[in-house]
Amino acid sequence: MADINHRTIETNGIEMHIAEAGPADGPLVVLCHGFPESWYSWRHQLPALAEAGYHVVAPDQRGYGATTAPADNRAYTQFHLVGDIVGLVHALDAQTAVIAGHDWGAPVAWNAALWRPDVFRAVIALSVPATDRSRIAPTAGMKATFGDTFFYILYFQTPGVAEHELQKDVKRALRMLLYSASGDVRGANFQRLPKTAGFLDQMTDPDELPAWLTEQDLDYFANAFQSTGFRGGLNWYRNIDSTWELSAPFQGKKIEQPALFITGDRDLTRNNPNYEERMRAVVPNLRDVVTLPGIGHWTQQESPDRTNEAMLNFLGSL
Repeated sequence: MADINHRTIETNGIEMHIAEAGPADGPLVVLCHGFPESWYSWRHQLPALAEAGYHVVAPDQRGYGATTAPADNRAYTQFHLVGDIVGLVHALDAQTAVIAGHDWGAPVAWNAALWRPDVFRAVIALSVPATDRSRIAPTAGMKATFGDTFFYILYFQTPGVAEHELQKDVKRALRMLLYSASGDVRGANFQRLPKTAGFLDQMTDPDELPAWLTEQDLDYFANAFQSTGFRGGLNWYRNIDSTWELSAPFQGKKIEQPALFITGDRDLTRNNPNYEERMRAVVPNLRDVVTLPGIGHWTQQESPDRTNEAMLNFLGSL
């Protein structure tokens, strides 16, 4: 199995911790994690892609793990995040890369491909499909949709509230979230609750961890967030309207590069039955949509072998 090495690079005014594997002269693949995760979410993909000859790099993104978490809550727009990855590619002395992203990392990957097609020659997204820019600010749409009921992204908007809930018992919070959004449950616990609910009120604390998540895995995530807190990751949510405002020049622009989308058939982010049709309108060169049976939101962790196979098949076709 290929070794995973760790170091820190400078990019876009921050210090970024990266995990990397594979030959330095191999084609570069950058893996962007989601919330609440870290480079460790890609622990199964790093060695698999490295053994296939790719130089594969998984950073702790801005606000996570051993990477800088700027104090300014406004420093977490998609433009900051994409800028970090562009700087990462340059710091690695590469001209181009394939970018992959899961959960919040998927918008980073989609936007990187949209805004810098000269740098990112192909894109792989997991769980979160591409969409065109909405006609109204995201939080305005969410308020209209959810009214007097709880919605986690709106709950996350006020600094300090979600941090207080999640940091009371970090390991318990992560255990509940990782289990409740997985394919091991079918989302029955994600029911509409009143606005006064908390984030974890929708979730279940399992008696046993699912087979794909070990105690050691959970401890790794928990130790990272016990050290850094959740503010950095939550600030990604707090900048969705700012990103929407700044991205107006790209309204209607297509992602032209070859693309792959991987999702689980139990992933709650696939609640729009027309999501694939809408995505293909934005990504005309979407080569394949791979749906993994029995898999929830944590795609590459719940189903590492099938995810690796799909990614390697796509990379080999480029």
